[in-house]
Amino acid sequence: MPTQTPTLNLNQILDQVAKDKGIDRKRLVATLEDMMQQAALRHFGMDRHITATYNQEKGTVELVQTLQFVPEVTDPANQIGLAEARAKGIEAEAGDEIDIRLYYLDEDAEAARAQDLQFGEILKLKTFGHSFGRIAAQTAKQVLLQRVRDSERELVYNEYKDRKGEIVTGISRRFERGNIIVDLGRAEAVLPLREQVPRESYRAGDRVQAYVVEVLRESKGPQIILSRASVSLLTKLFEMEVPEIAEGIVVIEAAAREPGGRSKIAVASRDRDVDPVGACVGMKGSRVQAVVQELRGEKIDIVPWDEDPASFVCSALQPAEVSRVVIDEANHAMEIIVPDDQLSLAIGRRGQNVRLAAQLTGWKLDINSESRVKEMRDFATRSLGALPGMTDPLIELLYSHGFRQARDILEANPEVLPQIEGVTPAAVEAWQKAAEAQSVVDAEELARLDAEREAARQAEARRHPDELSQQERLLRVRGCGEKAIEQLAAAGYHTVEDLVKESDIMKLADSTGLGIKKVRQIKHSASLYLEEEAKLRAELNAERAAQSALAGTATPEGGPTP
Repeated sequence: MPTQTPTLNLNQILDQVAKDKGIDRKRLVATLEDMMQQAALRHFGMDRHITATYNQEKGTVELVQTLQFVPEVTDPANQIGLAEARAKGIEAEAGDEIDIRLYYLDEDAEAARAQDLQFGEILKLKTFGHSFGRIAAQTAKQVLLQRVRDSERELVYNEYKDRKGEIVTGISRRFERGNIIVDLGRAEAVLPLREQVPRESYRAGDRVQAYVVEVLRESKGPQIILSRASVSLLTKLFEMEVPEIAEGIVVIEAAAREPGGRSKIAVASRDRDVDPVGACVGMKGSRVQAVVQELRGEKIDIVPWDEDPASFVCSALQPAEVSRVVIDEANHAMEIIVPDDQLSLAIGRRGQNVRLAAQLTGWKLDINSESRVKEMRDFATRSLGALPGMTDPLIELLYSHGFRQARDILEANPEVLPQIEGVTPAAVEAWQKAAEAQSVVDAEELARLDAEREAARQAEARRHPDELSQQERLLRVRGCGEKAIEQLAAAGYHTVEDLVKESDIMKLADSTGLGIKKVRQIKHSASLYLEEEAKLRAELNAERAAQSALAGTATPEGGPTP
Protein backbone atom coordinates (compact mmCIF):
# COMPACT_ATOMS: atom_id res chain seq x y z
CA MET A 1 0.00 0.00 0.00
CA PRO A 2 1.47 3.45 -0.90
CA THR A 3 2.75 5.73 1.83
CA GLN A 4 0.09 8.09 3.12
CA THR A 5 0.78 11.82 3.57
CA PRO A 6 -0.94 13.55 6.50
CA THR A 7 -4.23 15.22 5.63
CA LEU A 8 -4.12 19.04 5.69
CA ASN A 9 -6.10 20.43 8.64
CA LEU A 10 -7.67 23.76 7.68
CA ASN A 11 -8.86 24.75 11.18
CA GLN A 12 -5.60 26.46 12.11
CA ILE A 13 -5.40 28.28 8.77
CA LEU A 14 -8.97 29.53 9.06
CA ASP A 15 -8.41 30.68 12.64
CA GLN A 16 -5.24 32.56 11.66
CA VAL A 17 -6.80 34.26 8.63
CA ALA A 18 -9.87 35.25 10.65
CA LYS A 19 -7.66 36.76 13.34
CA ASP A 20 -5.19 38.57 11.03
CA LYS A 21 -7.76 39.93 8.58
CA GLY A 22 -10.60 40.52 11.03
CA ILE A 23 -13.01 38.39 8.95
CA ASP A 24 -15.76 36.28 10.51
CA ARG A 25 -14.70 32.59 10.58
CA LYS A 26 -18.16 31.44 9.49
CA ARG A 27 -17.83 33.59 6.39
CA LEU A 28 -14.45 32.02 5.63
CA VAL A 29 -15.92 28.51 5.99
CA ALA A 30 -18.80 29.40 3.67
CA THR A 31 -16.28 30.79 1.16
CA LEU A 32 -14.18 27.63 1.38
CA GLU A 33 -17.22 25.39 0.81
CA ASP A 34 -18.34 27.46 -2.14
CA MET A 35 -14.95 27.51 -3.84
CA MET A 36 -14.47 23.74 -3.44
CA GLN A 37 -17.93 23.12 -4.87
CA GLN A 38 -17.11 25.33 -7.86
CA ALA A 39 -13.77 23.53 -8.38
CA ALA A 40 -15.46 20.11 -8.28
CA LEU A 41 -18.19 21.19 -10.71
CA ARG A 42 -15.62 22.51 -13.18
CA HIS A 43 -13.65 19.28 -12.88
CA PHE A 44 -16.43 16.70 -12.93
CA GLY A 45 -19.11 18.63 -14.82
CA MET A 46 -21.24 21.66 -14.12
CA ASP A 47 -24.44 19.62 -14.40
CA ARG A 48 -23.68 17.36 -11.45
CA HIS A 49 -25.48 17.74 -8.10
CA ILE A 50 -22.36 18.20 -5.98
CA THR A 51 -22.30 19.84 -2.56
CA ALA A 52 -19.34 20.79 -0.36
CA THR A 53 -19.49 20.60 3.45
CA TYR A 54 -16.76 21.61 5.89
CA ASN A 55 -15.94 18.93 8.47
CA GLN A 56 -15.03 20.83 11.63
CA GLU A 57 -13.49 17.81 13.39
CA LYS A 58 -11.23 16.76 10.52
CA GLY A 59 -10.60 20.26 9.24
CA THR A 60 -11.36 19.26 5.66
CA VAL A 61 -13.98 20.00 3.03
CA GLU A 62 -16.02 16.95 2.00
CA LEU A 63 -17.49 16.75 -1.49
CA VAL A 64 -20.66 14.73 -1.97
CA GLN A 65 -22.69 13.99 -5.09
CA THR A 66 -26.36 13.06 -4.72
CA LEU A 67 -27.61 10.30 -7.04
CA GLN A 68 -31.19 9.18 -7.61
CA PHE A 69 -32.33 5.69 -8.59
CA VAL A 70 -34.80 5.80 -11.50
CA PRO A 71 -36.44 3.19 -13.78
CA GLU A 72 -35.29 5.10 -16.89
CA VAL A 73 -32.24 7.39 -16.92
CA THR A 74 -32.83 10.87 -18.36
CA ASP A 75 -29.94 12.63 -16.54
CA PRO A 76 -26.88 10.35 -16.71
CA ALA A 77 -24.81 12.67 -14.55
CA ASN A 78 -27.15 12.51 -11.56
CA GLN A 79 -29.26 9.36 -12.03
CA ILE A 80 -28.69 5.57 -11.84
CA GLY A 81 -30.92 3.14 -13.63
CA LEU A 82 -32.48 0.47 -11.40
CA ALA A 83 -31.56 -2.31 -13.78
CA GLU A 84 -27.90 -1.27 -13.93
CA ALA A 85 -27.76 -0.85 -10.15
CA ARG A 86 -29.24 -4.29 -9.51
CA ALA A 87 -26.84 -5.80 -12.03
CA LYS A 88 -24.04 -4.44 -9.83
CA GLY A 89 -25.69 -5.91 -6.73
CA ILE A 90 -27.20 -2.72 -5.42
CA GLU A 91 -30.63 -2.97 -3.84
CA ALA A 92 -32.70 0.17 -4.30
CA GLU A 93 -36.17 1.40 -5.14
CA ALA A 94 -37.24 4.02 -7.64
CA GLY A 95 -36.90 7.50 -6.14
CA ASP A 96 -34.25 6.49 -3.58
CA GLU A 97 -31.23 8.77 -3.30
CA ILE A 98 -27.70 8.07 -2.25
CA ASP A 99 -24.83 10.43 -1.40
CA ILE A 100 -21.44 9.46 -2.76
CA ARG A 101 -18.32 11.11 -1.39
CA LEU A 102 -15.89 12.37 -4.02
CA TYR A 103 -12.29 11.73 -3.01
CA TYR A 104 -9.92 14.27 -4.40
CA LEU A 105 -6.72 13.78 -2.35
CA ASP A 106 -4.04 11.15 -2.96
CA GLU A 107 -4.39 9.62 0.48
CA ASP A 108 -8.09 9.04 -0.14
CA ALA A 109 -7.65 7.31 -3.49
CA GLU A 110 -7.39 3.80 -2.04
CA ALA A 111 -10.44 4.35 0.18
CA ALA A 112 -12.39 5.54 -2.82
CA ARG A 113 -11.53 2.43 -4.75
CA ALA A 114 -12.36 0.17 -1.81
CA GLN A 115 -15.63 1.74 -0.71
CA ASP A 116 -17.28 3.31 -3.73
CA LEU A 117 -15.62 1.69 -6.70
CA GLN A 118 -18.87 0.37 -8.08
CA PHE A 119 -20.50 3.81 -8.02
CA GLY A 120 -17.39 5.35 -9.52
CA GLU A 121 -17.57 2.93 -12.38
CA ILE A 122 -21.23 3.64 -12.91
CA LEU A 123 -20.65 7.44 -12.90
CA LYS A 124 -17.32 7.15 -14.75
CA LEU A 125 -15.58 9.36 -12.13
CA LYS A 126 -12.14 8.05 -12.92
CA THR A 127 -10.18 11.32 -12.45
CA PHE A 128 -9.96 11.02 -8.69
CA GLY A 129 -6.74 11.63 -6.85
CA HIS A 130 -3.71 13.73 -7.67
CA SER A 131 -5.00 15.58 -10.73
CA PHE A 132 -8.12 16.99 -9.10
CA GLY A 133 -6.28 17.70 -5.86
CA ARG A 134 -3.82 20.03 -7.62
CA ILE A 135 -6.52 21.81 -9.62
CA ALA A 136 -8.73 22.14 -6.56
CA ALA A 137 -5.88 23.62 -4.53
CA GLN A 138 -5.08 26.22 -7.20
CA THR A 139 -8.71 27.17 -7.63
CA ALA A 140 -9.26 27.27 -3.89
CA LYS A 141 -6.26 29.54 -3.39
CA GLN A 142 -7.39 32.02 -6.05
CA VAL A 143 -10.99 32.13 -4.86
CA LEU A 144 -10.03 32.35 -1.19
CA LEU A 145 -7.61 35.22 -1.80
CA GLN A 146 -10.25 37.08 -3.80
CA ARG A 147 -12.90 36.50 -1.15
CA VAL A 148 -10.50 37.61 1.58
CA ARG A 149 -9.77 40.82 -0.37
CA ASP A 150 -13.49 41.40 -0.90
CA SER A 151 -14.14 40.86 2.80
CA GLU A 152 -11.36 43.24 3.75
CA ARG A 153 -12.78 45.91 1.43
CA GLU A 154 -16.23 45.42 2.88
CA LEU A 155 -14.87 45.72 6.41
CA VAL A 156 -13.00 48.92 5.53
CA TYR A 157 -16.07 50.41 3.86
CA ASN A 158 -18.30 49.53 6.83
CA GLU A 159 -15.73 51.01 9.22
CA TYR A 160 -15.34 54.33 7.40
CA LYS A 161 -18.75 54.89 5.80
CA ASP A 162 -20.04 56.30 9.11
CA ARG A 163 -16.92 58.45 9.60
CA LYS A 164 -17.82 60.84 6.80
CA GLY A 165 -17.65 64.33 8.28
CA GLU A 166 -15.01 63.39 10.86
CA ILE A 167 -11.32 64.21 11.20
CA VAL A 168 -8.83 61.36 10.76
CA THR A 169 -5.07 61.20 11.20
CA GLY A 170 -2.70 59.20 9.04
CA ILE A 171 0.76 59.07 7.49
CA SER A 172 1.56 60.21 3.96
CA ARG A 173 2.95 57.21 2.06
CA ARG A 174 3.31 58.13 -1.60
CA PHE A 175 2.27 60.64 -4.25
CA GLU A 176 0.24 59.89 -7.38
CA ARG A 177 -0.32 62.65 -9.96
CA GLY A 178 -0.29 65.30 -7.28
CA ASN A 179 -2.59 63.33 -4.97
CA ILE A 180 -1.29 62.24 -1.57
CA ILE A 181 -1.96 58.64 -0.49
CA VAL A 182 -2.49 58.61 3.28
CA ASP A 183 -2.15 55.47 5.38
CA LEU A 184 -4.90 55.38 8.01
CA GLY A 185 -3.85 52.05 9.49
CA ARG A 186 -6.49 49.62 8.21
CA ALA A 187 -7.04 51.54 5.00
CA GLU A 188 -5.52 54.00 2.57
CA ALA A 189 -7.15 57.35 1.81
CA VAL A 190 -6.62 59.92 -0.93
CA LEU A 191 -5.94 63.62 -0.37
CA PRO A 192 -6.67 64.99 -3.88
CA LEU A 193 -4.75 67.95 -5.26
CA ARG A 194 -7.94 70.03 -5.32
CA GLU A 195 -8.42 69.45 -1.56
CA GLN A 196 -4.87 70.44 -0.61
CA VAL A 197 -3.81 73.86 0.69
CA PRO A 198 -1.42 75.55 -1.79
CA ARG A 199 1.05 76.68 0.85
CA GLU A 200 1.29 73.23 2.49
CA SER A 201 3.76 70.56 1.39
CA TYR A 202 4.25 66.97 2.57
CA ARG A 203 6.94 64.34 2.39
CA ALA A 204 6.61 60.58 2.74
CA GLY A 205 6.20 59.73 6.43
CA ASP A 206 4.68 63.08 7.46
CA ARG A 207 1.64 63.13 9.73
CA VAL A 208 -1.57 64.22 7.97
CA GLN A 209 -4.74 65.30 9.75
CA ALA A 210 -7.66 65.81 7.39
CA TYR A 211 -11.44 65.92 7.07
CA VAL A 212 -13.27 62.93 5.55
CA VAL A 213 -15.25 64.39 2.64
CA GLU A 214 -16.59 61.19 1.09
CA VAL A 215 -16.36 57.40 1.33
CA LEU A 216 -17.03 55.84 -2.07
CA ARG A 217 -17.77 52.19 -2.79
CA GLU A 218 -15.58 51.34 -5.76
CA SER A 219 -14.97 48.00 -7.52
CA LYS A 220 -11.27 48.15 -6.61
CA GLY A 221 -12.10 48.83 -2.98
CA PRO A 222 -13.56 51.68 -0.94
CA GLN A 223 -12.09 55.11 -1.70
CA ILE A 224 -11.78 57.50 1.23
CA ILE A 225 -11.54 61.12 0.07
CA LEU A 226 -9.85 63.57 2.46
CA SER A 227 -9.64 67.36 2.52
CA ARG A 228 -7.34 69.93 4.07
CA ALA A 229 -9.03 72.85 2.30
CA SER A 230 -12.62 72.32 3.49
CA VAL A 231 -14.17 74.88 5.82
CA SER A 232 -15.53 71.89 7.76
CA LEU A 233 -11.96 71.04 8.81
CA LEU A 234 -11.84 74.42 10.56
CA THR A 235 -15.11 73.88 12.45
CA LYS A 236 -14.21 70.29 13.41
CA LEU A 237 -10.84 71.41 14.79
CA PHE A 238 -12.61 73.95 16.99
CA GLU A 239 -14.98 71.22 18.19
CA MET A 240 -11.93 69.18 19.20
CA GLU A 241 -10.16 72.07 20.95
CA VAL A 242 -13.14 73.81 22.60
CA PRO A 243 -15.13 71.65 25.07
CA GLU A 244 -17.97 74.19 25.13
CA ILE A 245 -18.54 73.61 21.41
CA ALA A 246 -18.45 69.82 21.79
CA GLU A 247 -20.99 70.11 24.63
CA GLY A 248 -23.28 72.40 22.63
CA ILE A 249 -22.93 75.40 24.95
CA VAL A 250 -21.13 77.40 22.25
CA VAL A 251 -22.37 77.08 18.67
CA ILE A 252 -20.51 77.88 15.46
CA GLU A 253 -23.22 79.72 13.53
CA ALA A 254 -21.19 80.38 10.38
CA ALA A 255 -17.70 79.95 9.00
CA ALA A 256 -15.77 81.18 5.97
CA ARG A 257 -12.31 80.21 4.85
CA GLU A 258 -9.69 80.90 2.24
CA PRO A 259 -7.36 77.91 2.79
CA GLY A 260 -3.85 78.84 3.77
CA GLY A 261 -4.69 82.53 4.11
CA ARG A 262 -7.39 83.54 6.52
CA SER A 263 -10.60 82.27 8.10
CA LYS A 264 -13.51 83.72 10.03
CA ILE A 265 -15.96 81.96 12.33
CA ALA A 266 -19.05 83.39 14.01
CA VAL A 267 -19.94 81.91 17.39
CA ALA A 268 -22.88 82.25 19.75
CA SER A 269 -23.50 81.06 23.31
CA ARG A 270 -26.57 79.34 24.72
CA ASP A 271 -25.44 80.24 28.23
CA ARG A 272 -25.37 83.91 29.23
CA ASP A 273 -22.48 83.24 31.58
CA VAL A 274 -20.26 81.87 28.81
CA ASP A 275 -18.45 84.26 26.46
CA PRO A 276 -18.39 82.44 23.09
CA VAL A 277 -15.40 84.33 21.69
CA GLY A 278 -13.42 83.94 24.92
CA ALA A 279 -14.19 80.21 25.04
CA CYS A 280 -12.82 79.75 21.51
CA VAL A 281 -9.74 81.88 22.14
CA GLY A 282 -8.85 80.13 25.41
CA MET A 283 -6.44 81.12 28.14
CA LYS A 284 -3.76 83.33 26.56
CA GLY A 285 -5.03 82.24 23.15
CA SER A 286 -4.12 78.57 23.71
CA ARG A 287 -7.20 77.07 22.02
CA VAL A 288 -7.19 79.16 18.88
CA GLN A 289 -3.41 78.82 18.61
CA ALA A 290 -3.76 75.04 18.59
CA VAL A 291 -6.08 75.33 15.58
CA VAL A 292 -3.79 77.87 13.89
CA GLN A 293 -0.84 75.53 14.38
CA GLU A 294 -2.71 72.60 12.82
CA LEU A 295 -3.66 74.82 9.84
CA ARG A 296 0.01 75.78 9.39
CA GLY A 297 -0.30 79.41 10.50
CA GLU A 298 -3.62 80.28 8.86
CA LYS A 299 -5.01 83.46 10.46
CA ILE A 300 -8.37 83.03 12.20
CA ASP A 301 -10.83 85.77 13.19
CA ILE A 302 -13.43 84.80 15.81
CA VAL A 303 -16.43 87.13 15.87
CA PRO A 304 -19.66 87.12 17.90
CA TRP A 305 -22.76 86.12 15.99
CA ASP A 306 -25.70 88.56 16.12
CA GLU A 307 -29.30 88.22 14.98
CA ASP A 308 -29.17 91.81 13.75
CA PRO A 309 -27.61 91.64 10.24
CA ALA A 310 -26.02 95.10 10.49
CA SER A 311 -24.34 94.34 13.83
CA PHE A 312 -23.21 90.95 12.54
CA VAL A 313 -21.64 92.51 9.43
CA CYS A 314 -19.83 95.11 11.55
CA SER A 315 -18.38 92.32 13.68
CA ALA A 316 -17.46 90.29 10.60
CA LEU A 317 -15.45 93.19 9.18
CA GLN A 318 -13.23 93.40 12.27
CA PRO A 319 -10.64 94.69 12.93
CA ALA A 320 -11.95 97.58 10.76
CA GLU A 321 -14.29 100.13 12.34
CA VAL A 322 -17.63 100.87 10.62
CA SER A 323 -19.29 104.31 10.60
CA ARG A 324 -22.65 103.52 9.00
CA VAL A 325 -24.53 100.67 7.34
CA VAL A 326 -27.15 101.10 4.61
CA ILE A 327 -29.27 97.97 4.14
CA ASP A 328 -30.92 97.02 0.85
CA GLU A 329 -33.32 94.24 1.86
CA ALA A 330 -34.63 93.71 -1.67
CA ASN A 331 -31.21 92.79 -3.06
CA HIS A 332 -29.90 91.34 0.22
CA ALA A 333 -27.04 93.82 0.06
CA MET A 334 -25.40 96.35 2.37
CA GLU A 335 -23.41 99.50 1.77
CA ILE A 336 -20.72 99.78 4.44
CA ILE A 337 -19.32 103.23 5.16
CA VAL A 338 -16.02 103.40 7.03
CA PRO A 339 -13.62 106.20 8.04
CA ASP A 340 -11.09 107.04 5.33
CA ASP A 341 -8.20 105.54 7.31
CA GLN A 342 -10.12 102.28 7.80
CA LEU A 343 -10.96 101.63 4.12
CA SER A 344 -7.92 99.52 3.26
CA LEU A 345 -8.25 97.62 6.55
CA ALA A 346 -11.93 96.86 5.89
CA ILE A 347 -11.25 95.67 2.36
CA GLY A 348 -8.17 93.71 3.36
CA ARG A 349 -5.28 92.55 1.26
CA ARG A 350 -6.59 91.79 -2.23
CA GLY A 351 -10.13 92.16 -0.88
CA GLN A 352 -9.77 89.18 1.42
CA ASN A 353 -11.38 90.70 4.54
CA VAL A 354 -14.56 91.90 2.84
CA ARG A 355 -14.76 88.69 0.79
CA LEU A 356 -14.68 86.52 3.92
CA ALA A 357 -17.13 88.80 5.70
CA ALA A 358 -19.57 88.46 2.80
CA GLN A 359 -19.24 84.66 2.87
CA LEU A 360 -19.67 84.60 6.63
CA THR A 361 -22.79 86.77 6.74
CA GLY A 362 -24.37 85.82 3.43
CA TRP A 363 -24.85 89.50 2.43
CA LYS A 364 -23.47 91.33 -0.59
CA LEU A 365 -21.17 94.01 0.78
CA ASP A 366 -20.08 97.26 -0.86
CA ILE A 367 -17.51 99.23 1.15
CA ASN A 368 -16.89 102.94 0.72
CA SER A 369 -15.00 105.54 2.73
CA GLU A 370 -16.78 108.57 4.20
CA SER A 371 -15.04 110.95 1.80
CA ARG A 372 -15.93 108.68 -1.11
CA VAL A 373 -19.60 108.65 -0.02
CA LYS A 374 -19.60 112.44 0.25
CA GLU A 375 -18.05 112.65 -3.19
CA MET A 376 -20.68 110.26 -4.57
CA ARG A 377 -23.51 112.32 -3.05
CA ASP A 378 -22.09 115.56 -4.47
CA PHE A 379 -21.73 113.96 -7.88
CA ALA A 380 -25.29 112.56 -7.71
CA THR A 381 -26.62 116.00 -6.81
CA ARG A 382 -24.89 117.53 -9.81
CA SER A 383 -25.80 114.72 -12.22
CA LEU A 384 -29.44 114.24 -11.20
CA GLY A 385 -29.92 117.97 -10.57
CA ALA A 386 -29.16 118.65 -14.24
CA LEU A 387 -32.31 116.78 -15.30
CA PRO A 388 -35.47 118.90 -15.96
CA GLY A 389 -37.87 119.42 -13.07
CA MET A 390 -35.54 117.82 -10.50
CA THR A 391 -35.76 119.11 -6.91
CA ASP A 392 -33.63 118.47 -3.84
CA PRO A 393 -36.27 116.22 -2.18
CA LEU A 394 -36.55 114.20 -5.41
CA ILE A 395 -32.77 113.86 -5.60
CA GLU A 396 -32.66 112.56 -2.01
CA LEU A 397 -35.50 110.14 -2.74
CA LEU A 398 -33.89 108.80 -5.91
CA TYR A 399 -30.50 108.53 -4.18
CA SER A 400 -32.03 106.44 -1.39
CA HIS A 401 -33.43 104.10 -4.06
CA GLY A 402 -29.97 103.57 -5.59
CA PHE A 403 -30.01 106.15 -8.42
CA ARG A 404 -26.55 107.75 -8.34
CA GLN A 405 -26.33 109.50 -11.72
CA ALA A 406 -28.23 110.33 -14.89
CA ARG A 407 -27.16 107.04 -16.54
CA ASP A 408 -29.08 105.13 -13.84
CA ILE A 409 -32.22 107.05 -14.85
CA LEU A 410 -31.55 106.36 -18.54
CA GLU A 411 -31.15 102.60 -17.99
CA ALA A 412 -34.09 102.28 -15.58
CA ASN A 413 -37.37 100.64 -16.56
CA PRO A 414 -39.89 103.45 -17.30
CA GLU A 415 -42.59 101.39 -15.58
CA VAL A 416 -40.59 101.05 -12.35
CA LEU A 417 -39.67 104.68 -11.72
CA PRO A 418 -43.29 105.93 -11.38
CA GLN A 419 -43.73 103.47 -8.50
CA ILE A 420 -41.52 105.79 -6.41
CA GLU A 421 -43.60 108.29 -4.49
CA GLY A 422 -43.65 111.73 -6.14
CA VAL A 423 -42.42 110.50 -9.54
CA THR A 424 -44.81 110.78 -12.52
CA PRO A 425 -44.60 109.04 -15.92
CA ALA A 426 -44.28 112.46 -17.61
CA ALA A 427 -41.31 113.35 -15.41
CA VAL A 428 -39.66 110.01 -16.18
CA GLU A 429 -40.06 110.60 -19.91
CA ALA A 430 -38.47 114.05 -19.64
CA TRP A 431 -35.63 112.76 -17.44
CA GLN A 432 -34.74 109.93 -19.78
CA LYS A 433 -34.66 112.24 -22.81
CA ALA A 434 -32.19 114.55 -21.05
CA ALA A 435 -30.22 111.75 -19.35
CA GLU A 436 -28.41 110.60 -22.49
CA ALA A 437 -26.66 113.94 -23.02
CA GLN A 438 -25.98 114.31 -19.29
CA SER A 439 -24.38 110.83 -19.20
CA VAL A 440 -21.67 112.01 -21.59
CA VAL A 441 -20.92 114.99 -19.33
CA ASP A 442 -20.89 112.71 -16.28
CA ALA A 443 -18.42 110.29 -17.90
CA GLU A 444 -15.96 113.13 -18.52
CA GLU A 445 -16.32 114.39 -14.97
CA LEU A 446 -15.86 110.90 -13.49
CA ALA A 447 -12.67 110.42 -15.50
CA ARG A 448 -11.37 113.79 -14.24
CA LEU A 449 -12.26 112.97 -10.63
CA ASP A 450 -10.54 109.58 -10.85
CA ALA A 451 -7.39 111.18 -12.22
CA GLU A 452 -7.42 113.86 -9.50
CA ARG A 453 -8.03 111.24 -6.82
CA GLU A 454 -5.14 109.09 -8.01
CA ALA A 455 -2.81 112.07 -8.22
CA ALA A 456 -3.78 113.17 -4.71
CA ARG A 457 -3.30 109.64 -3.39
CA GLN A 458 0.18 109.37 -4.86
CA ALA A 459 1.12 112.83 -3.61
CA GLU A 460 -0.10 112.02 -0.10
CA ALA A 461 1.68 108.67 -0.10
CA ARG A 462 4.96 110.37 -1.06
CA ARG A 463 4.81 113.20 1.47
CA HIS A 464 8.14 113.47 3.25
CA PRO A 465 7.92 111.79 6.69
CA ASP A 466 9.45 114.87 8.31
CA GLU A 467 6.42 116.91 7.12
CA LEU A 468 3.90 114.62 8.88
CA SER A 469 2.57 115.16 12.39
CA GLN A 470 2.76 112.29 14.86
CA GLN A 471 -0.99 111.73 14.50
CA GLU A 472 -0.67 111.59 10.71
CA ARG A 473 2.12 109.03 11.07
CA LEU A 474 -0.02 106.94 13.42
CA LEU A 475 -2.95 107.11 11.01
CA ARG A 476 -0.72 105.50 8.38
CA VAL A 477 -0.21 102.47 10.62
CA ARG A 478 -2.56 99.71 9.51
CA GLY A 479 -5.40 99.21 12.02
CA CYS A 480 -4.72 102.49 13.82
CA GLY A 481 -7.81 104.71 13.49
CA GLU A 482 -8.70 107.94 15.25
CA LYS A 483 -10.43 106.12 18.10
CA ALA A 484 -7.45 103.81 18.62
CA ILE A 485 -5.08 106.80 18.56
CA GLU A 486 -7.10 108.46 21.32
CA GLN A 487 -6.88 105.31 23.46
CA LEU A 488 -3.14 105.01 22.80
CA ALA A 489 -2.56 108.66 23.69
CA ALA A 490 -4.51 108.27 26.94
CA ALA A 491 -2.17 105.40 27.87
CA GLY A 492 0.95 107.44 27.04
CA TYR A 493 1.74 106.16 23.53
CA HIS A 494 1.99 109.21 21.26
CA THR A 495 4.29 108.09 18.44
CA VAL A 496 4.90 105.10 16.20
CA GLU A 497 8.24 104.63 17.96
CA ASP A 498 6.42 104.36 21.32
CA LEU A 499 4.46 101.38 19.99
CA VAL A 500 7.52 99.61 18.61
CA LYS A 501 9.58 100.15 21.80
CA GLU A 502 6.88 98.65 24.05
CA SER A 503 7.85 94.99 24.49
CA ASP A 504 5.10 94.09 26.99
CA ILE A 505 2.08 93.19 24.85
CA MET A 506 -0.14 92.54 27.88
CA LYS A 507 0.67 95.96 29.33
CA LEU A 508 -0.08 97.64 25.99
CA ALA A 509 -3.41 95.79 25.70
CA ASP A 510 -4.52 96.43 29.28
CA SER A 511 -3.50 100.08 29.46
CA THR A 512 -5.17 101.03 26.16
CA GLY A 513 -8.19 98.74 26.43
CA LEU A 514 -7.72 97.71 22.80
CA GLY A 515 -7.36 94.00 23.50
CA ILE A 516 -4.46 91.63 22.95
CA LYS A 517 -5.33 90.78 19.35
CA LYS A 518 -5.74 94.40 18.27
CA VAL A 519 -2.49 95.64 19.84
CA ARG A 520 -0.53 92.76 18.34
CA GLN A 521 -1.76 93.76 14.91
CA ILE A 522 -1.04 97.48 15.50
CA LYS A 523 2.44 96.77 16.93
CA HIS A 524 3.33 94.55 13.95
CA SER A 525 1.99 97.15 11.50
CA ALA A 526 3.97 99.90 13.28
CA SER A 527 7.22 97.96 12.73
CA LEU A 528 6.41 97.55 9.04
CA TYR A 529 5.54 101.24 8.76
CA LEU A 530 8.90 102.36 10.21
CA GLU A 531 10.72 100.17 7.67
CA GLU A 532 8.71 101.61 4.77
CA GLU A 533 9.08 105.14 6.16
CA ALA A 534 12.87 104.79 6.33
CA LYS A 535 13.00 103.65 2.68
CA LEU A 536 10.75 106.54 1.58
CA ARG A 537 12.79 109.12 3.54
CA ALA A 538 16.03 107.91 1.95
CA GLU A 539 14.47 107.95 -1.52
CA LEU A 540 12.99 111.46 -1.14
CA ASN A 541 16.21 112.82 0.35
CA ALA A 542 18.13 111.45 -2.62
CA GLU A 543 15.68 113.11 -5.02
CA ARG A 544 16.00 116.45 -3.21
CA ALA A 545 19.77 116.23 -3.24
CA ALA A 546 19.75 115.53 -6.97
CA GLN A 547 17.44 118.47 -7.61
CA SER A 548 19.61 120.78 -5.52
CA ALA A 549 22.71 119.67 -7.40
CA LEU A 550 20.96 120.26 -10.70
CA ALA A 551 19.79 123.72 -9.62
CA GLY A 552 23.33 124.63 -8.51
CA THR A 553 24.80 123.93 -11.94
CA ALA A 554 22.15 125.93 -13.82
CA THR A 555 23.24 129.19 -15.57
CA PRO A 556 21.53 132.25 -13.94
CA GLU A 557 19.87 134.49 -16.57
CA GLY A 558 21.96 132.94 -19.30
CA GLY A 559 25.29 134.02 -17.68
CA PRO A 560 28.34 131.81 -17.19
CA THR A 561 28.28 129.11 -14.63
CA PRO A 562 30.06 130.33 -11.47
